[in-house]
Amino acid sequence: MPSRDATTHWQGGLQDGKGHVTLDSSNAGQFDVSFPTRAGNPDGQTSPEELIAAAHSSCLAMNLSGVLGANNLTADSIDVSAEVTLGPDSGGGFQISGIAITLRAKVSGVDAARFAELAETAEKTCPVSKALSGTTITLDAALES
Repeated sequence: MPSRDATTHWQGGLQDGKGHVTLDSSNAGQFDVSFPTRAGNPDGQTSPEELIAAAHSSCLAMNLSGVLGANNLTADSIDVSAEVTLGPDSGGGFQISGIAITLRAKVSGVDAARFAELAETAEKTCPVSKALSGTTITLDAALES
């Protein structure tokens, strides 16, 4: 499996500085970042937490698709949102204090209880969930009709 990379160039201090993130592997985008927009109004800039949310939601959608396939099921649609929260760390500085995942899917041939089990398996085996295992991750998964 390949590795992926991104680069950030930063200039200045924490409060008055700014950075520029480039998604190098895919060349899919370049994004401005700064601490004031990270800790407050995004003002058109991204943040490490938003990028983690994007990674987590896309990884979980793919992984659920794989878990369903292993159980001879195919989703008509899967929608995953991840809300990553930045908060103070009691040891100083900041920490990612939680990730709230909302997952909705349309899947024929499965009841709500079985779907909940499959969604839980997908979350637990998702590579990004595993990488973020030091953070509290909550999952709200439900079938849509």
